[in-house]
Amino acid sequence: MNAPVRFAVVGCGHIGKRHAAMVLGHDEALLVAVVDTAWESLRSEGAIASPDWAQKVRAFASLTEALEHVDVDVVSVCTPNGSHVELAKEAVAAGCHVILEKPMGLHSEGVVELQRRAEEKGVTVFGVMQNRYAPAAQWLKQTQVAGGFGEILQVHVQCLWNRDERYYTPGSWRGTLAQDGGPLFTQFSHFLDILMWVFGELEVKDAHFVNQTHQTSTEFEDGGVVRFALVQGGWGTLTFSTSAPHRNFESSMTVMGTAGTVRIGGQYMDRLEEFALPNLEEPDMGQTPPPNDYGGYTGSAANHHHVYHNVLEVLLRGAEVATPIEEGLAVVQAIEEMNRLGRG
Repeated sequence: MNAPVRFAVVGCGHIGKRHAAMVLGHDEALLVAVVDTAWESLRSEGAIASPDWAQKVRAFASLTEALEHVDVDVVSVCTPNGSHVELAKEAVAAGCHVILEKPMGLHSEGVVELQRRAEEKGVTVFGVMQNRYAPAAQWLKQTQVAGGFGEILQVHVQCLWNRDERYYTPGSWRGTLAQDGGPLFTQFSHFLDILMWVFGELEVKDAHFVNQTHQTSTEFEDGGVVRFALVQGGWGTLTFSTSAPHRNFESSMTVMGTAGTVRIGGQYMDRLEEFALPNLEEPDMGQTPPPNDYGGYTGSAANHHHVYHNVLEVLLRGAEVATPIEEGLAVVQAIEEMNRLGRG
């Protein structure tokens, strides 16, 4: 493949616009189409006007229509969770590579089928797990690979966030089982991905879910506790909630190994809070990117430029895929099991 790589972005809310900005800002990428079903009502004489933030880029109300009219190399899927797999399958069927926002799907069998079809077509599905690029996550990974924690004894993840009426608005896909799927998929899959990327596969032992403050706004739990065993050794817990008042309070990971203990915390697991590893030099986590701002509430760090850099390196220069579909599938499978036990 030669530059520029031609991209279409499907789903043009906050995250979709960020994806579009990544393409527009890269010399080796070209944004050729933006797609959003909400634009059907804006159609005039068969055409849809380009949005202000993507001027001169063709706009469509469906991916099907975009693929019929524009040559596309990569489709970035940034739609509600429940539509990810079907849109990705459509892109793959057209011979396009796919950048798939988290979660890859709400059901593992759909992701498995997507993987099979992508392999048959010879295209790549790239996962979006941009939190891996945060300095703290990079340090955790490098330290674990180097054996800096010694034998892992325990890993505890705690995510206490806010999602209130500013987020769960009536009539929205948010809060529905069919399109949202719950906080482990929508808010906290990034932190499960870091856990599994650094410490390997896990076995879910038990889960307890509650719904404390969202009984009238969601079809699922707003918090819970999960206990798991790490296949490579050790055990741990995940505590999560979207009931924190006013704002996101904490995303943290505490690692206890035979060589010592460390806690990475802050709102988005980006700050070294405790360091007790006598044989290692205390790291400098550096400056982290700001969180994604969704107007009234915030999300994980804005590291999407790393995702697009990897996609272009893979397609143009044969680099290794940083977030392969297999790893995204493993996160979906883990959440499925947590939901099964927590909702049972």
